[in-house]
Amino acid sequence: MRTEGMRAGLDGLVRDSLVPGAQLVLTENGIDTQVNSGVGDRSTGAAFPDDAQVRIASNTKTFVATVVLQLVAEHRVELDAPLDRYLPGQVFGPGGDGAVITVRNLLQHTSGIPDYLNYVDLESVDSLRRPRPADELIRIGLDRPSEFAPGSDFSYSNTNYLLAGKLIEQVTGSPIGIEVTRRILVPLGLRDTYWPLFPAENVIRKPHPHGYHSFGGTLVDITDIDPGWGLSDGALVSTGADLNQFFMALLSGRLLPPAEQAELLHTVATNDPRRPDEVGLGLFRRVNSCGMETWSHGGAMNGFLVFGAATADRAVTVSTNQLTVLLGLGVFQAEMNELVDIALCG
Repeated sequence: MRTEGMRAGLDGLVRDSLVPGAQLVLTENGIDTQVNSGVGDRSTGAAFPDDAQVRIASNTKTFVATVVLQLVAEHRVELDAPLDRYLPGQVFGPGGDGAVITVRNLLQHTSGIPDYLNYVDLESVDSLRRPRPADELIRIGLDRPSEFAPGSDFSYSNTNYLLAGKLIEQVTGSPIGIEVTRRILVPLGLRDTYWPLFPAENVIRKPHPHGYHSFGGTLVDITDIDPGWGLSDGALVSTGADLNQFFMALLSGRLLPPAEQAELLHTVATNDPRRPDEVGLGLFRRVNSCGMETWSHGGAMNGFLVFGAATADRAVTVSTNQLTVLLGLGVFQAEMNELVDIALCG
């Protein structure tokens, strides 16, 4: 009965959001249940392949936040220390001061640093193929006026997680992708999740749907273009099943000691109608329609939208192969939440 509800909800989401197709994966009691809708390849009409790999975009941020908290547990980073301690002389400008902004501010989007993504043109194939280095994008954010005093408000900013990635690399001496792999992917056995070797690697490694984006009203297949550019705000590729396993492991305390787990789940208000009411460190909290406390992040980039929710013992991930033009509408967000609730609440 629940599978029928998930299928009907997924069909409705694909129809209403005008995307080619979608895949839902529910994980509970050690079992993955997969539901497909629409098509994964518009040219052939093929469905999403089983265990489809997709670019998970900003879901990557939860992995990055987890690594930072592991460094906190190792006494190599302090959450409330200023960024200048770890990135001396690198955080300055009208957008923010590294002597004032803390590590916690980055992970919780309370730094006030503007989001570089608001000032970068990604609306052409050429622009997607033209990678921008992290330092350049960070500078774009810091060169705009700060949105508020650090710690006084919430505003989602990809710039925060480019800085968090640089912090990890500075403290560990290793690339962020290696740290995420050895600290999270390998211990959890997430064999279908990886940090792409960008720029050498643009093609998704295992069976995957085609990703599409509308440029000026023309739908273009951009599957083999990596809009994540290997950066720490959205680089990872994964599957619904692997992403579910990660979130359940994180929420059950398998990746962090108790003190850091408490910091992970300590929330502040977002005051943002586009997002859940509360945000922790790399996670958003929502109480769903059946009264269940759930945690998630979500990710959207040209070609893919990946969202879901999790508890310590069950999780759902939904992937679509187009970033819908309707993403900003409240009606669509409500439909996404309803689909997730059907899966989790049964």
